[in-house]
Amino acid sequence: MNNEPVHVAIAILYQQNKFLMQLRDNIPGILYPGYWALFGGHIEPGETPEVAVKREILEEIGYNLPSVVEFGCYTDERVVRHVFHAPLSVELNQLVLNEGWDMGLLTLENIYQGSCYSQNAGEVRPLGNMHQKIMLDFIRTNQQT
Repeated sequence: MNNEPVHVAIAILYQQNKFLMQLRDNIPGILYPGYWALFGGHIEPGETPEVAVKREILEEIGYNLPSVVEFGCYTDERVVRHVFHAPLSVELNQLVLNEGWDMGLLTLENIYQGSCYSQNAGEVRPLGNMHQKIMLDFIRTNQQT
């Protein structure tokens, strides 16, 4: 069995102090089932993280990222997360959810609370711990002084 961590590329997409997040499918066996998380996914062999994040965002929500800025890298025993950020320049209704249970623009309050209501789920669902940490780091790093 391969014990190497999986490399993924994920994106913080923001619009007017709100952050686009995906409610992951509620399927046992996947990481963070039924939790709010950032969009993105596995880096394919031969792909750079930047190419991967653009491909994943296009596949998952039909959004063509014009450019991204690297934010950081978060590693645990299972996953190496290459994190990028970019403004979301279209309205939510112009995106098509191709993967996941729901998507939404989460507020700063949602991020700090660690949960958000999902219309599709019909209930408040939690943020994935690592995704909340990444978002809080991003918010702190980008606060205007």
